[in-house]
Amino acid sequence: MNLPLGDELLLIEGSSSFLLIGKAREPFALCIETCEEEYCQTLERGDLVVVSAPEGGDVEQARMLLELVRTFHAPLVVLPRGHPGSKRLSMVVSAGPEILLACGIQRGTHPEQHLICASDELNGAQIRRTAGGVEISPPSEDISYRYL
Repeated sequence: MNLPLGDELLLIEGSSSFLLIGKAREPFALCIETCEEEYCQTLERGDLVVVSAPEGGDVEQARMLLELVRTFHAPLVVLPRGHPGSKRLSMVVSAGPEILLACGIQRGTHPEQHLICASDELNGAQIRRTAGGVEISPPSEDISYRYL
């Protein structure tokens, strides 16, 4: 499924979860903080910033998280695997040219930006930036989308 995406946000909704997708407006260094190190990944104009809410939640909260990264270039904090705080993360963020949705990972524990925790209904989907928008594959009839 190819969807146009400019400066607006794209909300992808399943029955009990959602993704909020925006595009980076300018190139910037996204800093990723772990317990052991800090490293930075360059985001190019048009790269995707994605918020995943595997159990649903407030879309406005997701919008704030997305804009903290996209507009204010806030760093991402990665918890160590097994950290008890992971279960309290209702939403997680990932950014890059393409992102794989996976339900079998622990929230907030993966510094790799090509991967994000998602619900069962979105598991295995891939989101990829395109020149004029975003491609979601495989396409699913179980999701809906709208622009914010």
